[in-house]
Amino acid sequence: MRTVREVSRLTGVTVRALHHYDAIGLLKPTEVTEAGYRLYDDAALRRLQSILLFRELQFPLKQIKAILDNPGFDQSEALAQQIRLLELQYAHIGRLIAHARAILNEGTGIMEFQAFDKSEIEKYKEEAKARWGTTQAYREYEERARAGQDFAGTADQLMAIFAEIGALRQLPPEDSAVMEKIAGLQAFITAHYYTCTVEILSGLGEMYVSDDRMKQNIDRAGGEGTAEFARRAIQAYCAKE
Repeated sequence: MRTVREVSRLTGVTVRALHHYDAIGLLKPTEVTEAGYRLYDDAALRRLQSILLFRELQFPLKQIKAILDNPGFDQSEALAQQIRLLELQYAHIGRLIAHARAILNEGTGIMEFQAFDKSEIEKYKEEAKARWGTTQAYREYEERARAGQDFAGTADQLMAIFAEIGALRQLPPEDSAVMEKIAGLQAFITAHYYTCTVEILSGLGEMYVSDDRMKQNIDRAGGEGTAEFARRAIQAYCAKE
């Protein structure tokens, strides 16, 4: 675990910015001590790395949060997109440097503006945004956020549901009592975030174990192995629907 100041020194992100990221729900600390100190684990640092890459690509913080919180977010795919965008920006900067040198060497009479064209970069950015931010679930999430939905408050309720699921870990995942809890999880997500279809629920189940930060939070709420148990229970639930 690293303190907020250690994370600041490691990453170059100011303490003030990290506090702001916490306040807007973009990067929550893994743990807050009784004395109020924010602590960050490796999963939080990986999320921060994704945040910084998107920031380098000039994505707004609100958009970055929506992308990273998207149930279908795939970090490997997103990284490939980020690399392509960085390559496009690198090529763009190269053209600008060459253009500036030409002006320096040949005089200010050069009237060529093609080097300033960023349309290819913007087009690819829009494709990335569309990939992660235009699903029906995302639109519902945004509408509820604009309406003042307290997502931070519902997070504790969500973890309480995982605590109840974790308490049933000794049962087979397809047990009726477990299925009832998974149905309750689906209903809770629909009521507080977005319409949770069987497809979305199935994707969430996979994310609960593939996302280190989410897995740790779920296991912390329900006990070691709760995230994996929830994934298998969701699989069993979705297979019946």
